[in-house]
Amino acid sequence: MLQKIQQHLERNFSFIKGKRLLLAVSGGIDSMVLLSICKKLQLDVGVAHCNFQLRGSESETDARFVEEKANVLQIPFFLQVFSTESYAGEQKLSIQLAARKLRYDWFNTLLIQEHYDFIVTAHHLDDQIETFLINLSRGTGLEGLVGIPAQNGNIIRPLLEISRAEIEVYAKENHITWREDASNASDKYVRNRIRHHVVPVLKEINPSFLTSFQNTIAHLQQASHLVIESSEMVFEKVVIIEEDTLKINCKKILQYKNYKTYLYQWLKDYGFTAWEDIYSLVEAQSGKYIFSPNHLLLKDRDYLLLSPKKNREEKEVYYIEKEVKNLKFPLNVTLCQTDNILEPTNNSIFVDQNKLSFPLEIRKKREGDYFYPFGMNGKKKLSKYFKDEKYSLLDKEKQWLLTSNNEIVWVIGRRVDKRFLADLKTQKIVKIELK
Repeated sequence: MLQKIQQHLERNFSFIKGKRLLLAVSGGIDSMVLLSICKKLQLDVGVAHCNFQLRGSESETDARFVEEKANVLQIPFFLQVFSTESYAGEQKLSIQLAARKLRYDWFNTLLIQEHYDFIVTAHHLDDQIETFLINLSRGTGLEGLVGIPAQNGNIIRPLLEISRAEIEVYAKENHITWREDASNASDKYVRNRIRHHVVPVLKEINPSFLTSFQNTIAHLQQASHLVIESSEMVFEKVVIIEEDTLKINCKKILQYKNYKTYLYQWLKDYGFTAWEDIYSLVEAQSGKYIFSPNHLLLKDRDYLLLSPKKNREEKEVYYIEKEVKNLKFPLNVTLCQTDNILEPTNNSIFVDQNKLSFPLEIRKKREGDYFYPFGMNGKKKLSKYFKDEKYSLLDKEKQWLLTSNNEIVWVIGRRVDKRFLADLKTQKIVKIELK
């Protein structure tokens, strides 16, 4: 098996040559075999062990066991003790999810602090099968069936092509000792029930089940790559990116038979879960929307607009005192005295200082707002101006106004109020510019 692992590393992980590897070692047979193999291949490794304090004195014994093995092999050893149950309660997570988050957060911290390049875990072929069956039993898409990736960012899993049976044979032949986790024998967890009762039946039905499963995973991964490539090509045709907003053209996306798959691919990383509602949104009336924890998906005319949710702690009003020359937030705005008057543009206006009441305010729209747009006749309600200019609902929410004594001086970046404009008789001209 050593040769098989070595060939697998050379074929799929040649980039780790000369890199520093942090091994996640629990003390179980799979991680102890991984440690032995890495040592025999003379890789530059360190050992990280987590004590989750879930099994009383057994957890303490596991930690001492792994530390002793690391010391014998003269390998750096790192230990972290977690209050897993308390953390799970505070974060409202299951014990398994809490342990996973604690574990990987610590591993990534170690990578930085101790200058390691990759985290190496001992997941093997049987873990692949169990994960596949768990996801299948719960209902999943293609993404849930492609298995555990051999590499995920800075995490690599070199044993994924090795079965548990092969690991056990290698451990016995090489006299490797390990710690047996008593909880592995319990049927309390879904994974254990699948391991003890489902997988043995599948192996009995098909003696070549492991090989067949590997082939199936390979085919699913190829199909997944096709979906990703296709979604990227369609994205270029139907999606526009404007600052922090994605605009998905509903008419164009509906031309694709598998448009739901594309929407899922584009939106799955934004925390949405109500997929049928999202698919219905494509043909919904304007103004309908769906929230995820951090994003808003809004139907606006012919588009779905995806944008970050407004920070509710964001100040609604920003003040500009008379002596202020530059405001950095929420917009980069400068004010300066000048003797020249130019035609107003989207990014600069020239106003009469004597017509301004300080402090000026930068704020969002309010009910009843109106102004006298430069280049137009008479006054206009801001809501009517937005409609005439074909603002989307998100555009309206994002538009900043410069006001004086609660009167609009400038729809910033768009249109100035002609009442405040400087003329040839103006004694104090102020240039206000959006950088």
